[in-house]
Amino acid sequence: MIETTDLSRPQLRRLLRQARRRLSPQAQRRAAQGLYRQLAQHPVFRRAKHIALYLPSDGEIDPRPLLRAAQRRGKATYLPVLSPWPCTKMVFQRVRADEKMTPNRFRIPEPRRNRAQQRKVWALDLILMPLVGFDRHGGRLGMGGGFYDRSLAYRGRRKNWHKPTLLGLAHECQQVERLALASWDVPLTATVTDKGWY
Repeated sequence: MIETTDLSRPQLRRLLRQARRRLSPQAQRRAAQGLYRQLAQHPVFRRAKHIALYLPSDGEIDPRPLLRAAQRRGKATYLPVLSPWPCTKMVFQRVRADEKMTPNRFRIPEPRRNRAQQRKVWALDLILMPLVGFDRHGGRLGMGGGFYDRSLAYRGRRKNWHKPTLLGLAHECQQVERLALASWDVPLTATVTDKGWY
């Protein structure tokens, strides 16, 4: 576990991204299967009808086995779609198994923008979120773009609004002792790795 006391957020981000990138392809595959075992039969996943996930990049743990499982079970699945530059908005759009993808500005595949297939973030049941670092207290360090935090900012204004459930997905090597959270950071319900729940 990485000590965070003397590191800035950019330094910590760089260190943690290097750690997950160093994982071999075999370790990545094992982690994806372990993550699937942690979540696929869990009540929070089984009960959810509308689930947002992501496609992995830059060494992120791979949720695609969960995406395929959700689609096989007839759940509605969504991926993030970014607004064109310079906008910094993100929406969640329904995606099906045979969906055609196009790379976004970060070269991450996403479905072609279609307003009719988009769902308001507060109407989702579960969001499985990528992250760079996490702690045991619901802290999440993202890539620094703020896309998820902006999309979920409404939660700070609505104290009794509990949807969607927010789960961060990560490798064990991304855990840190304690993250200093900024005022705009949206805390997670939990973080799930291939080894357990935090």
